[in-house]
Amino acid sequence: MTQIRDIVYQIRSCRDNLSATERKVADAILDDIAMAAGATVDQLANKAGVSIATISRFARSVGCDDTRDLKMKLAQASAVGTRFLDPSVPAEESTFYARIYADIESTLRAHLPLFSETLFESAMEIVRGARMTYVFGMGGASAVLAQEMQSRLVRLGYPVAAYSDAVLLRMVAATLDERDAVIMLSASGLTPEMLSGARIVKQYRARIVALTDASAPLAELADVVIPVRTDETDFIYKPSSSRYAMMLAIDLLATELAMARQEETRDRLRRIKLALDEYRGGPNRLPLGD
Repeated sequence: MTQIRDIVYQIRSCRDNLSATERKVADAILDDIAMAAGATVDQLANKAGVSIATISRFARSVGCDDTRDLKMKLAQASAVGTRFLDPSVPAEESTFYARIYADIESTLRAHLPLFSETLFESAMEIVRGARMTYVFGMGGASAVLAQEMQSRLVRLGYPVAAYSDAVLLRMVAATLDERDAVIMLSASGLTPEMLSGARIVKQYRARIVALTDASAPLAELADVVIPVRTDETDFIYKPSSSRYAMMLAIDLLATELAMARQEETRDRLRRIKLALDEYRGGPNRLPLGD
């Protein structure tokens, strides 16, 4: 039998094919997943208004071995959190626009006290003194923002390369030494490939700047930790606002690196501007490289 990973999806998808009494069980469970996960078989039968035997038949009908297996899978489903199980009243357009903006602003404000000048100076010194800087980021926003970090450093003339492939990441990590620096981006700090890559980096004595949760395993492997909090709200339909904390950290670090050698930076930015004007033209205030 195929293993069921999401019992809620399984129940919803096969509900219409169940018997009338089994549909009552399905509706009782879907009405309150957390209750169903914690209820006894007797309690679930009473809530659905069916017999205990019907609960047993229902369990097999939705692909479970027995009622015990059903209960275990319901507990697993409940553990993901009610925000992924219980539908909320859809917000009006203007309401969720304001809510997204407020979450972004709240995230940025929450991180400002965590982002000290001393912290970014320490990170800047690691990158500034490195022969080469590698940026590692995997999965969703971290992979995209690794490319963003690379773009910021390229403009400033720092030798840099970004990687988001697990195999390449390990290969690159194994080629480093104490002259190199690695910037690791991971909001959770739990991604196995990032952790194994960081251990390889440390094995060869390269230095790590991590943009991650300060309490995560990745932080323990880093020389400098730029803390990123991941306090997600119950409004699951919008993208994670922790991306903005990472973007703020990237901009602060890039600006520290630019200010550390202002004359060289100004020359490089001017040369980029001239090259782009020759290539595409456009107004004087266009961003460089965008």
